[in-house]
Amino acid sequence: MSTTTTNTTTDPAAEAAIGAACKTLNLSSAAQVAGSMAEAAARQRRTHSGFLADVLTYECEQREDRRRARRIKEAKFPRPKRLEDFDLDQVPDLPPASLAELARGTWIDNGEPLVLMGDSGTGKTHMLIGLGTAAAEQGRRVRYITTAALVNELVEAADNKELSKIIGKYSRLDLLCLDEVGYVQLDTRGAELLFQIITAREERASIACASNAAFSEWGQTFTDPRLAAAVVDRLTFRGHIINTGTESYRLKTTQQNRKGTGPARAN
Repeated sequence: MSTTTTNTTTDPAAEAAIGAACKTLNLSSAAQVAGSMAEAAARQRRTHSGFLADVLTYECEQREDRRRARRIKEAKFPRPKRLEDFDLDQVPDLPPASLAELARGTWIDNGEPLVLMGDSGTGKTHMLIGLGTAAAEQGRRVRYITTAALVNELVEAADNKELSKIIGKYSRLDLLCLDEVGYVQLDTRGAELLFQIITAREERASIACASNAAFSEWGQTFTDPRLAAAVVDRLTFRGHIINTGTESYRLKTTQQNRKGTGPARAN
């Protein structure tokens, strides 16, 4: 039978004990604020349980912030873009409610694809990165990559007999953000390797892609019309298709700056 002994601990000793315990338990954030929170709790005459709740809540919040930052870093976005900075007035075919629904990520959980189509400078990449960022902050595994970079990685992996390893890596993602589909023509081998990635994720894990070419033009990218048709079929079945239009925000910004009317919101 054990007994509990209550000892009186001086403040310096208590601070040292808290620091040692936080180190042992890997509570790095709690260690930084425990002292100041204890002083605040004493001034406010808070209970011990209230003080403990504050410290542990702070630790949890900081861990979640670090987790979100880590997910975003792992996604390898080329630059920061957020959905709240996207000017929806420039895409009249996309209601705000629809973008809000996409931001919640249910389509990702359901393994549904998303295709963003429009001319250069119409906000496709902004929206792609913004949706990817939102997904990463919600705890999902996300990776951004251009089509050309992914194909180059796949070709190199195939040459090194590591293709199954790379396909496995990409198939485990919750969301693959594939940018610049249709910007460069792929040779037969590259197109077939990319098709393997798309097939590995079909109806199981989401792909969000951005393209400046209409589906009817994808045959020029994938060279084989049958392969192009198969890619389109997999990226549109149960998918979400958003047309961002033809008016370039960057061109509009340049024109307005020259006229002295102030910059438009570039996406």
